[in-house]
Amino acid sequence: MPEVTARGVRFHVQTLEPRAGAAADPPVVVFVHGLILDDLASFHYTLAGPVAAAGARPVLYDQRGHGRTGRPATGYTPEDAVADLFAVLDALDVRGPVFLVANSFGGLVSLNAALARPGRVAGLVLIESYGPAAQAEGWAEDVLNTLARTALALEYEDLAGRLLRSGERRRGRQAATAGGLVNGTSLLADLAAARPVLPAALATLPCPVLAVYGEHSDVVDAGRLLLRSVPDCTLHIMAGHAHTVLREGTAELLEVMLPWLAHHAGTAVPAASAGGTA
Repeated sequence: MPEVTARGVRFHVQTLEPRAGAAADPPVVVFVHGLILDDLASFHYTLAGPVAAAGARPVLYDQRGHGRTGRPATGYTPEDAVADLFAVLDALDVRGPVFLVANSFGGLVSLNAALARPGRVAGLVLIESYGPAAQAEGWAEDVLNTLARTALALEYEDLAGRLLRSGERRRGRQAATAGGLVNGTSLLADLAAARPVLPAALATLPCPVLAVYGEHSDVVDAGRLLLRSVPDCTLHIMAGHAHTVLREGTAELLEVMLPWLAHHAGTAVPAASAGGTA
């Protein structure tokens, strides 16, 4: 199992090599997954292979407490997640600017990473990302309500056991890991103190952003806020989709993301326009 130790935590990491004939120094694309029932496998089975085939070098890692990464009792603030991200990249000797592709709560990590270390982030692809908000009031409560529903399902509905008994072993293991994360660490308390990224900060982002949201998503307004606030932002709304864009809309997502990477990262995918961009 590939792993690196960073900030005292053992991180599960996977890297993919770019296609044959790619540039000698290919762009690095780092995938940042969401919270609780998520890990690097979400990207491994959807976006990472096509990105490698386009000529980039994908880096995938399980965040602290998720997947096969260690689960310390504390250290789950957005600031910790940003520090973990750059520590993992340092351990891999990835020092140059990278592109971050983030799903769900991974967007909050990636936005804060780009603001904290702008010289190390070349661009952002934000998929159904939490984090942008017009005001701070009420944002943390909404986040915790979402996570609380997950915690109740894990603890009282025996989600992990039901998935394992039904033969869905990978999802069952994810649920078991998530139960320990929610109920055995400082995650919820740390997120209660988290703050969103407000328009004034979004306006200072120096890198290009591609935002992709589902038409029926409960966070689609975050995408519209990104479009209004970020100097260089492209917003793509996926018709008929909700928060499961990554898993259920992979083909359309790639149709939008690969040309964007070709334009901004210099990969070998020809730029092409896609419908639904706002």
